[in-house]
Amino acid sequence: MVTFLHDLAAASNAPTVATVGTMRFEPNAINVIPSRAVLTVDLRDPDEQSLQAQEASLAAFLEQLAAEGITVSVERLARFEPVVFDGQVVELIEAAARKRGLASRRMTSGAGHDAQMIARIAPAAMIFVPSAGGISHSPHEHTEDAELLAGANILLDVVAELAELEG
Repeated sequence: MVTFLHDLAAASNAPTVATVGTMRFEPNAINVIPSRAVLTVDLRDPDEQSLQAQEASLAAFLEQLAAEGITVSVERLARFEPVVFDGQVVELIEAAARKRGLASRRMTSGAGHDAQMIARIAPAAMIFVPSAGGISHSPHEHTEDAELLAGANILLDVVAELAELEG
């Protein structure tokens, strides 16, 4: 399953991400072939059609396993359509970074941030700051205070600019 998902994401022409976040085996012993395996799969892609294609490929693979006599059950825990952030807000973020002499780049985030939900009802975008070693969403994540301050100042600049545009 893990190698199938790795290959699925690698073969995609899109920035598909496939994550097996948890795996549990019964019995959980080094020298015993498990009679049961439970795992979580998180598929992400910024394009809804591509995401649906990846989900269909996974479903077909699971059907193939079932045809080989493996009992397969699926429980969908959550499913959110990808969102595209507001172009004007993204451009204001880039302009604020330039004005402060900071580098910026557009990134796709597949993580389920609050902005993903807000973007469905209001203009939204995200500001990322660098973390040491690129590690994020981990107890080992660390971002220098100066980087946090830079991100907060960009947010301040963008909010002030949006208020002026609305004013």
